[in-house]
Amino acid sequence: MNRRTTLLGVAEVLAWWAVLALLWLVFVSAVNTLEIVVGASAALIGAFAAWGARRAVSGW
Repeated sequence: MNRRTTLLGVAEVLAWWAVLALLWLVFVSAVNTLEIVVGASAALIGAFAAWGARRAVSGW
């Protein structure tokens, strides 16, 4: 894996994380510290899952 591929992978995970974290904040009823931590963590797990699924489907 070269540097460009690594940077594209990191950018994709960050983009997925941002979208999923924003979606979490839209649907949560009370915004407090615990909700933000849980939402950010769940979004990170989802971002890696989405990245891995896209790689598996595209054969990248």
